[in-house]
Amino acid sequence: MYTFSNKLKTFSIILMVLGLLGVGYGFMTSHKSLDEVKTMLAEEASHHGGGHGEEATHVVADAHDTHGEATHGEEVHAEDAHHGDAHAEHVQHQMANRPWSALYVGAFFFMMIGLGVLAFYAIQIASQAGWSPVLFRVMEAITAYVLPGALIVLAIAIASGTIGHYNIFIWMDPEVVAHDELIQGKSGWLNLPMFAVRGLVFIAGWALYRHFARKFSIAQDNAKYNTNFKKSFRIAAAFLVFFIYSESMMSWDWVMSVDPHWFSTLFGWYVFASMFVSGITVIALMSIYLKSRGYLEFVNENHLHDVAKFMFAISIFWTYLWFSQFMLIWYSNIPEEVTYFISRINDYKLPFFGMVALNFIFPVLLLMNADFKRVPWFVVMTGIVILFGHYIDIFNMIMPATVGDRWFIGIPEIGSILLFGGLFIFVVFTALTKAPLLAKGYPLIKESEDFHY
Repeated sequence: MYTFSNKLKTFSIILMVLGLLGVGYGFMTSHKSLDEVKTMLAEEASHHGGGHGEEATHVVADAHDTHGEATHGEEVHAEDAHHGDAHAEHVQHQMANRPWSALYVGAFFFMMIGLGVLAFYAIQIASQAGWSPVLFRVMEAITAYVLPGALIVLAIAIASGTIGHYNIFIWMDPEVVAHDELIQGKSGWLNLPMFAVRGLVFIAGWALYRHFARKFSIAQDNAKYNTNFKKSFRIAAAFLVFFIYSESMMSWDWVMSVDPHWFSTLFGWYVFASMFVSGITVIALMSIYLKSRGYLEFVNENHLHDVAKFMFAISIFWTYLWFSQFMLIWYSNIPEEVTYFISRINDYKLPFFGMVALNFIFPVLLLMNADFKRVPWFVVMTGIVILFGHYIDIFNMIMPATVGDRWFIGIPEIGSILLFGGLFIFVVFTALTKAPLLAKGYPLIKESEDFHY
């Protein structure tokens, strides 16, 4: 039985406190007055050349100039001032969106880790895999975060359109919808009540499966017959059908709809690949940590090798989906589709192409060799890079639609990572203490303990 050490518990609480401070700082400093934004834009323009700086200064000055006669030149300046006001208001809104978006990205990232592990766990049971049962309790602990994590994501999404000022999803803004025929055409799906209902249905399905899978797993430990094992098998098969539909629709609602004019038929699979490899990576990291602390003595290098193989394989799968989505849209060059990637290449060049190196080139080069997959510190190093890369992946999905070119990985983003990272550690390791670390009653546990590759 695992004991949640006071040091780790304290560490997770410190992370949450620091995260709350960072998130709070982000919200407090994100609200700028229109004059402050205009001054900031004028200073930014002056750094990019005198002409732009003078033009921006004239716009700022003209916006406040109420003296003089209405000459033709002043009318032109008035038009420029109006345009400057509109641009400044747009930038002001983008800056106000940043802490909301940072919070949402952090919440979604840790939620998707739990959800990816839940799918991986169900696949292991449905396929009756013989190598992985020694890791079941680690998987079950990680999936404990699905319910609170998903509820937090949904709460932030809804709050951004009610408490906030439509900071993440512009289709929640009635004024935008009133002047946008494309969004009006999707309003049967993209409306707040149905968004909330669908979200609750998804979460209920995931949480119910996790509850009964965990219940049957623990009950099987001391059972004389395989009744609970058979129940686990049946609900795992049923859950995977529900999961593939709910995960796709969740990715449309919670991620893709931040760009309501754009869609991709591959998007559900693309998000799935990201959550799947992130979840598998956390299984590896957590197993290595526990083994280093004297737990999981029944886990050997062969189990680590197989988990690392999945990290390697799903990284390639993610890259296949990324390239398929990018290449087809870019080559077809249809304006309403390609604009999604143009905005990311123009304003997010480093994170957009950097994540390809982090999520494909780095793990492939490091994990291609079979021997390296058995070296714990090597897997840990690769895993950290993979997790960072997939955080950037989610960052690239959300931020261009909400903050435009006003992005930066600073205190709000780091604070959100610390907040939800600390909560994730607290929930997962607390769940780990609730049952023995070995699912001793599982029919394939002996095969798993003796597994050699």
